[in-house]
Amino acid sequence: MARRRKKNQSKNSKIRQLVTKLNPRSPVAEQFRTVRTNLQFSSADHELKTIVVTSSGPSEGKSSSAANLAVVYAQQGKKVLLVDADMRKPTVHYTFRLDNLNGLSNILVGDTTLQEAVTFTDVENLDIISCGPIPPNPSELLGSRKMEQLIKEAKMSYDVILFDTPPVMAVTDGQILANMCDGSLLIVRSKQTEYDAAEKSVDILQSSTAKFLGTVLNDVEKKKVNYYYYYGT
Repeated sequence: MARRRKKNQSKNSKIRQLVTKLNPRSPVAEQFRTVRTNLQFSSADHELKTIVVTSSGPSEGKSSSAANLAVVYAQQGKKVLLVDADMRKPTVHYTFRLDNLNGLSNILVGDTTLQEAVTFTDVENLDIISCGPIPPNPSELLGSRKMEQLIKEAKMSYDVILFDTPPVMAVTDGQILANMCDGSLLIVRSKQTEYDAAEKSVDILQSSTAKFLGTVLNDVEKKKVNYYYYYGT
């Protein structure tokens, strides 16, 4: 697949740190590798190439988790594509210091192709598709035939495709994509995510055609348990 580098035009203060890239030997990076391993074990009986990463509500760590998971998959030698499918509050371009002029929304309205929207990163084996201009109808675009075609095309070039989606309790976007993907992963934050919201989110994801892969609990106090813990299903 042809790839191109976008100009680094983002100097936004919202740039986020990728611990798996900057400090790959840290305990947190090791926990992301543990999550990766558990996901691989969970898919022993079926192919797991497309994964939805979501949360119950905002600010629970889904985007940083998706980005760090993408990095550890790439570090394993997998050819990885991270897609910012949160077309309401996109953040992937901040994390990877990209512009957001051409991305997923442009593909879905027919303005560009998958190859033209892909940006390669300085992490070997990891490519990005940012959100692109925020559209007025995200759910309709994500549920379109164009989206199905994009996933089919991407699977021909990548080993793992991660979709960062909006919270499932807020909008239907995550559930829509889960019905097109192989698996879904729910991110919850310690002392923030309410139990009822997490339970309802699990029910929503389990009702989709994708396999519900489990829940990642993040931001746990280090003196109590490891920073990230994975619950399989």
